[in-house]
Amino acid sequence: MKEPMKYFSQSMTLLGKVTNVNVAEASFTLRCRSGDSFLVQASANTTFNVLRNLDELSRDRVPAPPNFNPNGGISELVRKYIHPDETVIIYGIYQAHQGKEQFQASTVTLPHYEKGRYIFEEAHWWLTQISRLADEWLDDLFGDRRTYQMDDFAEFYQTNLNIFGLPLQDDNVQECATLSRLIYGLSSAYLLTGNARYLCAAKAGVQYQRYTFRSLSHDGQSCFWSFGKRKVRDRGAKIAVASENWDDRDTIPLYEQIYALAGLAQYYRITQDWEVLEDIQRTVRTFQTFYLDSSKNGFSGLEGYFSHIDYATLRPDTEALGDNRSRKNWNSIGDHIPAYLVNLILALDPLPRGGEGREELGEFLNVCRTILNNTSRLILQKFPDPNPEVPFVNERFHADWTPDQNWRWQQNRAIVGHNLKIAWNLTRVASYYRVLAEEERDRGRDTQAQQHELFATDFLNLAKRLGDAMAIHGLDQVRGGCFDAVEREPQPNVPIEFTWGNTKDFWQQEQGILAYLILFGSTQEYRYLELAREMEIFWNACFLDHDNRGIFFRVNDNGHPIIEGAYGQKGGHSVSGYHVFELNYLAHIYTRSFVRPAIDKKADGANFCMFFCPDIKTGRATLNVLPDFYAPGTIEIVGISVNGVPRASFSEDNFQIDLEEEELGSPIVVEFRPKLLKRN
Repeated sequence: MKEPMKYFSQSMTLLGKVTNVNVAEASFTLRCRSGDSFLVQASANTTFNVLRNLDELSRDRVPAPPNFNPNGGISELVRKYIHPDETVIIYGIYQAHQGKEQFQASTVTLPHYEKGRYIFEEAHWWLTQISRLADEWLDDLFGDRRTYQMDDFAEFYQTNLNIFGLPLQDDNVQECATLSRLIYGLSSAYLLTGNARYLCAAKAGVQYQRYTFRSLSHDGQSCFWSFGKRKVRDRGAKIAVASENWDDRDTIPLYEQIYALAGLAQYYRITQDWEVLEDIQRTVRTFQTFYLDSSKNGFSGLEGYFSHIDYATLRPDTEALGDNRSRKNWNSIGDHIPAYLVNLILALDPLPRGGEGREELGEFLNVCRTILNNTSRLILQKFPDPNPEVPFVNERFHADWTPDQNWRWQQNRAIVGHNLKIAWNLTRVASYYRVLAEEERDRGRDTQAQQHELFATDFLNLAKRLGDAMAIHGLDQVRGGCFDAVEREPQPNVPIEFTWGNTKDFWQQEQGILAYLILFGSTQEYRYLELAREMEIFWNACFLDHDNRGIFFRVNDNGHPIIEGAYGQKGGHSVSGYHVFELNYLAHIYTRSFVRPAIDKKADGANFCMFFCPDIKTGRATLNVLPDFYAPGTIEIVGISVNGVPRASFSEDNFQIDLEEEELGSPIVVEFRPKLLKRN
């Protein structure tokens, strides 16, 4: 019989619900998602606080209980801050000795100051976070400038910044796809806040990206984006066409071309700038011409996209590509949807009225719909493992869709965040297909409507399946947050086999938060709201860099930042201004649309605004303003103002608003309200 541990101690984070409180002994029991319970002992050294945002303001407004004695010691603090059935995150020291266990709490952090009102579900939270992040990015890059020109990006933009926001020594590269990610973030910040500084910077960034990195075909119909630009001492600058990233070196990977559109598409939603749209159309034409597999290896004409092409031959099957030859992967299929397709379709569907080329625009919208349909169906039918015992999708494939489980570092491994990203995006696509079904029913096409509904159901079912699986196999059920890389088929009796370590990356937390928020909105199943809240607690407690108004790339299992090497960078290939801003933007919208109506019968305080500013040269007579893919009947418009003047009349359910010619170039504010969701 194994003897119990002796003299064991370990620093540890716990996230769970309080079950029992012993005020007299200043202790309580915490039950984690895993089902394990810990006896937590507070002491005179224990501090209690409430989550802080990047504005550094204290929001500790926890009310004092009756007859509270502020000088009554730790027992009185436990009586004030700790209550049964409330979620808290704790850091402290776990000890085990001869069969006895105890957890000594160092810090106790509450996600609310009033029972049932999570602080990140209040109206200000995500708006504040995105504003502080955007301000810091612009301050780090451009100092005290408040207006920006293209030349500012040429001189001062730099991909790699250290944790303080300062340029790295001897590193002066400007990556195109990373610049585009920052443009996405600035555009998203403007959409939420209407701060003209963000739009001004986004416009200058768009101009710099288009004029510096764009490479047009001989007939002007297609566009490739160069990898980057590097300043060479005493020799000006050098454009790098092929990728310099480790996994893709000396190739043109599709995902870099995809992310070159991320900022352009989000910026286009705001401005309807026709020149930007032209470059988007050219780039999508490049996807269809050079990356789309036409070898009939797929099903029903759905072959998907190759992940890499050779820069010399522009072919995916050239021997020079090595183990990227004739390959397909998650990035070449799934990344189309969040990076640009959703935002582009939101801007184009329904087709804008006015201006020239409406027929051509309709054809382009059909291309976008086809890409959305094909990539979603490929994810549905090719990515899940045929073995029901494997909860993770396959991520890399040969040309004939045979899984490639020998590719470099990936092998037979899963990235938890990719599984959550699929759950998030297939739920979005399911909502879009329900809209298409409603449109077909209105036209009397019941067969087509039924087909769309079937697809929507299939997409949502896979999203739920992955969301449920990751809650068991990808999330830390004791400390909170989600892990990074794990073995798809772990050794016997090992529930999660970590590939390199049980660390947690910032972008994967984003995918989890958005996945569980939108799954809750689509299903009204409260287990998804609980998962979203736990991940939001871990995000706001562990990933915010309060000293530098930024985000930590990676934290350890306990949520403490890892800042060695590239993980100490604020700017970098996968950091930039994308995932965090996407989280702020959509967490705000999803919370207002789905969560507030569920916790407040009248949906008080659930309204939210979005800001637009159509370019004076657009020539369009309408503007599409729907915030994201929603199922029919989810939200409605309650107010529109143009240049500060409210409109007296408008249609609540028409998300394509009319514009007069003199209104172009003016800021437009649209206020939305969620329709009351049926409560379980």
